[in-house]
Amino acid sequence: MAKSKFDTGGIKALLGNPRQLEKAVQENPQELVRELATMVAMIPIEQIKSNSGQPRKAFAGEALEELASSIRAHGIIQPITVRRLHDKEYQIISGERRFRASQIAGLAEMPAYIRLANDQELLEMALIENIQREDLNAWEIAVSYGRLAEEFKLTHENLSDRVGKQRSTISNYLRLLKFEGDPDIKQGLIDNKISMGHARALAGVDDYATRNSLYQQIVDQDLSVRAIEVLIASYQESRKPKEEKKEANLPQHLREIQDKFNAFFGTKTQLKRDEKGKGQLLIKFSNDADLNRLIDAIDR
Repeated sequence: MAKSKFDTGGIKALLGNPRQLEKAVQENPQELVRELATMVAMIPIEQIKSNSGQPRKAFAGEALEELASSIRAHGIIQPITVRRLHDKEYQIISGERRFRASQIAGLAEMPAYIRLANDQELLEMALIENIQREDLNAWEIAVSYGRLAEEFKLTHENLSDRVGKQRSTISNYLRLLKFEGDPDIKQGLIDNKISMGHARALAGVDDYATRNSLYQQIVDQDLSVRAIEVLIASYQESRKPKEEKKEANLPQHLREIQDKFNAFFGTKTQLKRDEKGKGQLLIKFSNDADLNRLIDAIDR
């Protein structure tokens, strides 16, 4: 195997010399990045900064104290990953929890993998590594996917490729963002009072009051996902005659538009419009495969 031009001593020297590091980035970026990704460096705690784009926002105090005690006794087993900002400042990509616990433990320095990354790579790496290692709650994952989609104009297919998840999984998480204006359900996700399955079921209920009433039943009665799905199905069944009556009263030109949507999506849609022109289009699907088919129709 050919010897790398960057030995350990050379890497450490480069990290402390901004001009030489910039020259190395220009001359041989692939090898430098490869070496940095596999080399563990000891970095002073005071030179490490939190990442404002870090997906995880809530850290349980008791759990941090337990981790700090473990670090005092055994040290840090898994290095954190940081992005080099300049010779004496690094930003966390992954390992925020280990970093905070190390501060509590009173460490002067900690092991880290150093990477050179632009902002998109930083957020993508933070998201991917945190999802795989940090057990984010469903709301944190949804917000992270939403940031990637919005800030970097990524489709569900792009996100699926980036994070190695099925597109239907991405779509289900992004649907949770509708709870941004639904504080009780949002907080329930953050506090793990309801599961991803509960939230996915609630996301299919359009009426705000009904949705929150169902959420409260989940919390008060400790309902399973299956139980809440049955309640929602019963609620939606009870609305059918009323909805069908409204559909029958649609003017001819709106029924023709609705038929066009039916043909385009290959499923039953429901067009609603009041006298002032305000309304909504409901697109129905029966399972994840059906949802993926609808996404394909939109992405064409």
